[in-house]
Amino acid sequence: QKMNKTDPTATAVHGTNPQNLIEKIMRNRIYEAPYWKEHCFGLTAATLVEKALKLDGFGGMFGGNRKPTPFICLILSMLQIQPEKEIVMEFINNAEYKYVRLLGAFYLRLVGKPVEIYKALEPLYEDFRRVRRMTDQGYKYSHVDELVEEMLKEELCCDVTLPYLQKRNVLESNGSLVPRASLLDDAPFVKFNFDFTVSKQPTTSRMRTDVLVFPHTSLDDI
Repeated sequence: QKMNKTDPTATAVHGTNPQNLIEKIMRNRIYEAPYWKEHCFGLTAATLVEKALKLDGFGGMFGGNRKPTPFICLILSMLQIQPEKEIVMEFINNAEYKYVRLLGAFYLRLVGKPVEIYKALEPLYEDFRRVRRMTDQGYKYSHVDELVEEMLKEELCCDVTLPYLQKRNVLESNGSLVPRASLLDDAPFVKFNFDFTVSKQPTTSRMRTDVLVFPHTSLDDI
């Protein structure tokens, strides 16, 4: 059907039609889904934003009957219309709407080049917001940083086999990426000195112990 065709101006991704990045069985289920028929026909980059703002979950196939989620329907629609990279980056950099951010991140993971994927997605490790994940077992809760970790480290996400992604250390070794700084790298350690007194009759001994406390650790946690 015409509504399922890839935009004729779209370019091949990883040597294939962009929609082929989602397996045929899943694509056919998406094409038959009410959400696809009602909300994805004739989408443009502008109307895509309106749909993305209404997302309330992340996932591929949902429930015991494995229906396509709105999230994966919009991913296929993005593969179909191939929005400009600037729009995708606006999605990823959108700090207000977490599902819009995840939509852009997952799309880039499918179509992007390794260096741009790492550079765009790794900053999202600092996004700890809770999100609803739609699975074949129902709703589960996860967090943005955990889902980004899955996109970068796993072979499967949202029931989609992800394109091969070079390991980060390989890109570091050839100079394509600089080593990623940990959030703790620049955080100062706080050193506390504690004196513990152990009393015995008739003598008293004193023992001094040095304790290194990580950032954000309170005295109540010790």
